Amino acid sequence: MSHEHHHHHHHSVSADNRSMRIVLWTCISLNLLFVAVEAGVGWFCSSLSLLSDAGHNLSDVFSLLLVVVGLYLLQVHSNRHYTYGYKKGTVLVALANAILLLIAVGAIIAESVRKMREPVAVDGLAVSWTAGVGILINGLTTVLLMRGQKDDINIRGAFLHMAADTLVSVGVVVSGIVISFTGWYVLDPIVSMVIALVILVGTWDLLHDSVRMALDGVPEGVEMERVIQTMRATPHVTDVHHVHVWAMSTKENALTAHVVIDDEQASSAARRAIKSALRDLSITHATIEIEYGDDCPDREC
Repeated sequence: MSHEHHHHHHHSVSADNRSMRIVLWTCISLNLLFVAVEAGVGWFCSSLSLLSDAGHNLSDVFSLLLVVVGLYLLQVHSNRHYTYGYKKGTVLVALANAILLLIAVGAIIAESVRKMREPVAVDGLAVSWTAGVGILINGLTTVLLMRGQKDDINIRGAFLHMAADTLVSVGVVVSGIVISFTGWYVLDPIVSMVIALVILVGTWDLLHDSVRMALDGVPEGVEMERVIQTMRATPHVTDVHHVHVWAMSTKENALTAHVVIDDEQASSAARRAIKSALRDLSITHATIEIEYGDDCPDREC
């Protein structure tokens, strides 16, 4: 077996990690300040939609904190007890994030049903102005997270939630204006229910992907057939079997495989070519066992 390390890759990841942590702390500070303002106005004006949105934004703050924790876990070095370090902890962070959002959805729906039965007078203009500020804060946070969401499921989850929050804030602004002109106070809990459904839809993919990674399933975006075909297309490779792909973290995928080649002298070149091709398929950590001819005829070695 052979295993190769690429130190320039680790330095690049470390620099990106530090940069993203700065972005995340900025987003956390902005959103925490807005949550305090929104919750205060919602409480003063008896607006369930504002309080629900504030609760959702608070859960997003916790989600962003979890993402920061995940980035710190990626930096922990391996040791004799955890040979991959704590990278898998980022998957647990994603799972905890999804569960936290589901709990928030349940609480919002329960309170919305209660308020629909007993509508409370709401200051529509105050609701609209506060939600308008939310559009700015959530929109700015979405833009800041846009770059990092392409490579990390945790950051992608935060990005999608903040993008959804921006749309939800638009809905709250509209409902506040309608309430101020019509007095339809029941619209407030209805908007809260819509917010809950938006959160639920946005959370489903995060929950699905995090459970899959926790169970060492094939990561989203990795196609096993394409991986195997790419390996078999490498010069001197005659067969590939015992292929396993899983997520080491929310940013790194690993693979182990047995590869049969027809020329012992070409083993090193074949291994390098395979690993290079796998990096293009989002697999950064590959362990290849080379076999020759009929070394493993029963495919059970």
